[in-house]
Amino acid sequence: MRLLVSLGPRAYPIVLTAALPGAALGALAREVLSPRAARLLIVTDANVAPHYLAGVEAGLAAEGFATAALVLPPGETSKSMGTIEAILDAAFAHKLARVDAMVALGGGVIGDLTGFAASIYQRGIAVLQVPTTLLAQVDSSVGGKTGVNHARGKNLIGTFWQPRAVLASLATLRTLPAREVRCGLAEAVKHGFLADPGLITAMEADAEAILALEPAALTPIVAACCRIKAAVVAGDEREDPDAVDGGRAILNFGHTFGHAYERLLGYGAWTHGEAVAVGMVVAARLSERVGGASPGLEAEVTRVLARFGLPHDPWAAGVPGADALEPLIEAARGDKKGDQDGVRFVLLERLGVPRVERLTWAEIALALAPWSAARGLATRDGAP
Repeated sequence: MRLLVSLGPRAYPIVLTAALPGAALGALAREVLSPRAARLLIVTDANVAPHYLAGVEAGLAAEGFATAALVLPPGETSKSMGTIEAILDAAFAHKLARVDAMVALGGGVIGDLTGFAASIYQRGIAVLQVPTTLLAQVDSSVGGKTGVNHARGKNLIGTFWQPRAVLASLATLRTLPAREVRCGLAEAVKHGFLADPGLITAMEADAEAILALEPAALTPIVAACCRIKAAVVAGDEREDPDAVDGGRAILNFGHTFGHAYERLLGYGAWTHGEAVAVGMVVAARLSERVGGASPGLEAEVTRVLARFGLPHDPWAAGVPGADALEPLIEAARGDKKGDQDGVRFVLLERLGVPRVERLTWAEIALALAPWSAARGLATRDGAP
């Protein structure tokens, strides 16, 4: 199956395949890269490399590419400027020219790192995204967002750098732990909450088959998410902060507080999808309290997340900062869409109808304080 991200002369294909990445990637690279492209740097991690690196190298070699590979430690802790320097060093060592390319073989972390490195190497070279996790296939590999984390927050350093193509092999999902599958499902249901409640209905109807990674059930879910993401990106490639309808910013539903939980826990303690799941519950609550959504939205969001085994209690025991509202809001201040006074926050008027509205931190604290207090949790004056 082939989809398209419509960005004029920079449009690029998303190819979904049931086969392992290898021959298909070689053919796709020859199709979308410069005819003079000769060298490719494959960036992957220690979890993915044993399963797929050899096949990818063979598929690219069959098309005449000279490849080198850099295998990084897995996980969110690799999203640092030090890792970017290591990728750039490997690119120089492999003598990549401006007509050559990098290949991101892995999940969202590898995709973000490789895209960022490609965007700054010799002022920008091509990158191919080969997502091997469900989260990367339904979301992060499409759209060109790249970056690394900073002590002040997640993904605060980065660029917009569109890939030349995305090759999503559903066969790679067979080696994922169940927790990583659920992580990807969090982003999939997010797309449904934002743009297509029918997607939620379809996912729930096929929940067991999806959790069992049956291709017939997964393919339409991945395709639907890619179509939604591609349409949003085509309408607002670089997340215009002045977009009247919110533009690409709507894709951040659940992320303001999701990123706050990741920061409070320490990057890597929760998967990105787990943190976003809890962030969506907080966002649904705020949608009811300050956004005018009808009562019941939070309960519906919570029910769907629970159906797929995702965290859905923002005040779960053992989460640092969940014993008081102030630390959670303080962590959320690091959101790149906000400042010290407030943030452009993604609310839902109802399922399928998002709205971006500027909220002050004081408004957010006031809206959430009764909720946290109802669970026996303390806040100080209900404001940060």
